[in-house]
Amino acid sequence: MFESAAAADPIAYEATLVERIADLERGKSAAAAEQARVTADLDAARRAREAAEGVPAAKRGRGLSAEIALARHDSPNRGGRHLGFARALVHEMPYTLAALESGALSEWRATLIVRESACLSLEDRRKLDVRMCADQSALEGLGDKRIEAEAKAVAYQLDPQAFVDKAVRAQSERTVTVRPAHDAMTYVTALLPVTQGVSVYAALKRAADTSFDDRSRGQVMADTLFERVTGHHADVPVPVAINLVMTDETLFGGATTPAHIPGYGPVPAAIACRLAGDAIADEKSKATLRRLFRHPDSGALVAMESRSRLFPKGLAQFIAFRDDTCRTPYCDAPIRHTDHAIPHARGGATTAANGLGECEACNYAKEAPGWLVHTFDAAGQRHKAVYITPTGAHHESHAPPLLNDVVVFKPSAVEALIANHLAGLTAA
Repeated sequence: MFESAAAADPIAYEATLVERIADLERGKSAAAAEQARVTADLDAARRAREAAEGVPAAKRGRGLSAEIALARHDSPNRGGRHLGFARALVHEMPYTLAALESGALSEWRATLIVRESACLSLEDRRKLDVRMCADQSALEGLGDKRIEAEAKAVAYQLDPQAFVDKAVRAQSERTVTVRPAHDAMTYVTALLPVTQGVSVYAALKRAADTSFDDRSRGQVMADTLFERVTGHHADVPVPVAINLVMTDETLFGGATTPAHIPGYGPVPAAIACRLAGDAIADEKSKATLRRLFRHPDSGALVAMESRSRLFPKGLAQFIAFRDDTCRTPYCDAPIRHTDHAIPHARGGATTAANGLGECEACNYAKEAPGWLVHTFDAAGQRHKAVYITPTGAHHESHAPPLLNDVVVFKPSAVEALIANHLAGLTAA
């Protein structure tokens, strides 16, 4: 049918497809509006039930954002944003909700409006809602930046002091983060006050303007940033502890099995050998070999156990190697806490099987009433954790696949045999 329509009138056929794309986009916006309503209803129902059960007001709704995140197959951090977005739209910003439902706004653009109004009082937020979205035709043609800029301008007009206070509070959120990039690269991001951020960029730009070699402008700026932060030349390996997990066949036998850097991800075999070789070649950067072997039948790492309530350092590191990132489904945040799946107070053992690597937010979320976590460490299977929410929904999490016959390199001191072998690889 579609082929015949395309052959009869190609332009009309293409127009039909474009209109279908537009219809689907409007449907996505309408679904987002309905999802916000349902989320707000769930929030109200949960708080009402907990109030009836005598739960203190400060503890009502604990863990709800994590539960919403699981239902949306999203990270717990975003779950909190989804919940706040729904509350604001449904209870405080009816015109923005209507614009989202009609397709005049996408979910992201509605989020931008809600975010920029967060510093305002309820009365002023409703005024912003009217000025931005009461006339939906005024939203036509506005992109993300225009929507955000206009919402900021209206918020400033309504309450200049609140806008300034928001900017002051934002300075306390300055931080530095790292996340994986393609081809064994990383993104290091600094969130800084505007004057500091502009100053950092200007200094790097000045270094690039006064350098005359075969490096590109971006390369000079990246090298300068590295050198000024670490105090080392960009071409010299730095004596910082970086765990590099790889098989002995990759290290010694020339196999192509990828290595793994906890918190980063897979690294090509050749690059892993070069990293290990660089650690040996530099006199200031040494390496140790820590052997971690899989069980020949189950494929699991050898377990460790302690009678201590807190996880000993070695066991915590073992769990960190096994889990790599937060074990809550869809989270992937760096591990900050090593905690019991079944709480110690309820008889949970301090073992690798009952231990989980989690981010701080997820660890606190699972302590809310109604949450249960069960772990399974059966032979022949990867470590599994099942998260059960207060409504009875089940979500599974598996430890990432393990390498065969794993060895872990950690800069500090190395055996002569490995040093000689890696030196040979580096020379080759």
